[in-house]
Amino acid sequence: MNATETKGFNGSERCPRDTRITQLVFPAAYTLVFLAGILLNTMALWVFIHIPSSSTFIVYLKNTLVADLIMTLMLPFKILSDSRLGPWQLRAFVCRFSSVIFYETMYVGIILLGLIAFDRFLKIIRPFGKYFVQKPAFAKTVSTLVWLLLFLISLPNMILSNKEATPSSVKKCASLKGPLGLKWHQGVNYISQFIFWTVFALMLLFYVVIAKKVYESYRKSKSKDSKNNKKLEGKVFIVVAVFFLCFAPFHFARVPYTHSQTNSKTDCRLQNQLFIAKETTLFLAATNICMDPLIYIFLCKKFTRLLRMRGRKTAASTQDNHSSQTDNLTLS
Repeated sequence: MNATETKGFNGSERCPRDTRITQLVFPAAYTLVFLAGILLNTMALWVFIHIPSSSTFIVYLKNTLVADLIMTLMLPFKILSDSRLGPWQLRAFVCRFSSVIFYETMYVGIILLGLIAFDRFLKIIRPFGKYFVQKPAFAKTVSTLVWLLLFLISLPNMILSNKEATPSSVKKCASLKGPLGLKWHQGVNYISQFIFWTVFALMLLFYVVIAKKVYESYRKSKSKDSKNNKKLEGKVFIVVAVFFLCFAPFHFARVPYTHSQTNSKTDCRLQNQLFIAKETTLFLAATNICMDPLIYIFLCKKFTRLLRMRGRKTAASTQDNHSSQTDNLTLS
């Protein structure tokens, strides 16, 4: 059985950890997510290039796509590092840079999902209202501030991982941090939790009101056109579904896991169970790069229209090529 031994937080006890799941199962699963993420987000990038940023909704979706693409590009480093297929120096790179960027873009995506939910909330509650928060300039400014804030929070995590990297020290990323780096890392964990739970609470509030509004609309009218309109309104719940499925499990698991890593009295078996729980829920969070395209398809009519047009062009091109090859064979 593949296993590594790690010292407890107080440095005295040794805790064997089964690495078969983290070295074999998760890298294989992440590889599938990476391939799907590259395909879906490259396709989405092509579509969004042809859509002008004429609304707050489109601006938020485009920023979400950028965050997803960066997260996707960070996955190969994690896959090679976790599977031990790369050199130990790669693990140092993951600890200092790629994992920090991965988490940074993940929280950018979380905030953007909250902004998308807020935008849909205003669209349903006040469909004809034009507040300043519904102008593209506002969305661009907020998105820029979100990126800048998360960058400034994440940068010290890169700079303060400044201890010398060795084959043994890179096994645990915290070993590359000094006292200040560990304190900053702990502070970032609290900030990350605050970001998630704030968005979590606001999203619950938005969708309780949206659900009430949709239900009232169903009761008032039952015509065919009305049903179609309410069906469109109901699609906004795809945002909250993606949010809870991808990010909620990770943040429920992260609190006890972080506590187990900083408490020397935590049972070794419980440490390992919480580690597996954290890695499993982190994988769910990574699948967000494949789930966000569902938001584009269900909620963005321009995206769906361009996607269909591209599909028709591809089908027509394939048919023309097939006809040309058939004609050549016939002439031969």
